[in-house]
Amino acid sequence: MAAYPEGTKMTTMSSGGRRKVHYTFPDESEMVEEYDLQTDEMVVRKRCTKTVLGAKSDWVYEVGEAPARVTIENDMMRPNATNPILTRKDRVNAFEWRIRNLPYPKPTYSVTLDAEARQLVVRTTNKKYFKRIDIEDMDRMRLPLEESALQWSHENNTLIIQYLKPKQVLQFEQQNKAERLAAPAESQPKPDGDVDCKQQ
Repeated sequence: MAAYPEGTKMTTMSSGGRRKVHYTFPDESEMVEEYDLQTDEMVVRKRCTKTVLGAKSDWVYEVGEAPARVTIENDMMRPNATNPILTRKDRVNAFEWRIRNLPYPKPTYSVTLDAEARQLVVRTTNKKYFKRIDIEDMDRMRLPLEESALQWSHENNTLIIQYLKPKQVLQFEQQNKAERLAAPAESQPKPDGDVDCKQQ
């Protein structure tokens, strides 16, 4: 499999209007991606790894949002509706982050690139919000970050940040698409396409 390390195992299944792709890597870490069957847009990417003691970690969401937890009392645990909420989406030509519940005027925001730390930095002049954002795809491919690829806007109380994908990422995604579409499908789908890793 050229898109990922040699020895990576990939299986796919379709359910609920989504194609789910499950990867198991040689280091026994796992990744699940979910794509909209109509648009082929990635709606979820989550990863889990092994801890130092060999146990599986919780799923970490890179794209999309983790489902709300259900407590013993059967209540749904969700973030406070007024707190800023950061989620990442995947666009054809750009990585995109949306931070909801930021009601301040556009001049309040600063979105910059910290080249040394390899992060996007969001701050407000009123010191009400500060966030550092990793671009995992760029880190995995060891690609340099370019200030010219960064753009952002603010509308409807939402800060929208985009980082344009370099040609190396676009080429990788095209290659990966061909491989996942050719991957064998599971005859009996596993719950949520997950294996072993604990649920959020």
